[in-house]
Amino acid sequence: MRVLFASLASVGHTFPLIPLAIAVRDAGHEVHFAAGPEVHAPLAAHGLRPFRPGDAFYEVYAEDLEPELARLRPDLVVHEWGLPGAAVAAQRAGIPGLWHGFGRLFPEGIGLELPTRNAEVVGRPHLDIWPPSLQDKDFLATERRIELRPVAFSTSAPLPELVSRRASRPLIYLTLGTAFGTPELLETAIAGLAALDAEVVVAAGRVPVEQLREIPDHVSVRQWVSQAELLPLADVVVHHGGSGTTLGALAVGVPQVLLPQGADQFANADTLAAAGVAVRLLPGEVDAGAIAEQVHRLLPQHGNAEQRDAARLIAKEIAGMPSPAAVARLLPEYAA
Repeated sequence: MRVLFASLASVGHTFPLIPLAIAVRDAGHEVHFAAGPEVHAPLAAHGLRPFRPGDAFYEVYAEDLEPELARLRPDLVVHEWGLPGAAVAAQRAGIPGLWHGFGRLFPEGIGLELPTRNAEVVGRPHLDIWPPSLQDKDFLATERRIELRPVAFSTSAPLPELVSRRASRPLIYLTLGTAFGTPELLETAIAGLAALDAEVVVAAGRVPVEQLREIPDHVSVRQWVSQAELLPLADVVVHHGGSGTTLGALAVGVPQVLLPQGADQFANADTLAAAGVAVRLLPGEVDAGAIAEQVHRLLPQHGNAEQRDAARLIAKEIAGMPSPAAVARLLPEYAA
């Protein structure tokens, strides 16, 4: 079987598809991956045959993919939620396709077309990586879903030295993701966390490290870290509410403090706060003191077990979802 994966050329949209693509490859199928060149390196490193369809650098439109479908003649197209054009191209070519989620079904008004509203491809099944107990209730009730366990994927970047010599103090991980971080917000969060009796690891992401002012000794700042390796070691995660970091922290049962900035982050923060697995600070509520106060409450030595227990229940739910390898074995049923 030949399977074509397609995604927007960004970490937040490509990385959620990689575990299943690897599992499909490991199951003996031929895998190709259509995306802009920015994400080709990790795809090529795992033998997923990346290519840039048409003139696409970020978004892929139906007309970009149609010649490639004629060339490759895949048996199945797995297209993520951010690429309705790929779904339309597969539909027009008569090729079965599956939507692949990147988190909770996102709300309207964030700059992406809802996959459940596209009349040309309505009814296609969804590979859903979000735990059902936190998923949009209308989506659960009306769409065809294939549950798929989210598996954290990140490129290999060595963990900061302090993590390997882990002391008795708790570990806090801070990241603002790849799209919305600013030096001002990052510095505010660092100032708040530096006041706590904890080790702090910061992934600066899109904020150049040299733009940050003096960093305390117990705060380690890197441009990127291996989030998949770091999250299981963290006691609290402070982040922007992006789907990848949110799911990664949920999967290991770590309490979260969310500082949403845009896109689907506000909806994610609302959902997690309502479920009691995280604390949310909206932009007007964010200052160093507020961040320090909320994280202090969640540190294990302070006995606040409510969010920690709730997070562990979600982690157990995620662990019970079908693995990428199990779902890969099912995919021939959806192919031509």
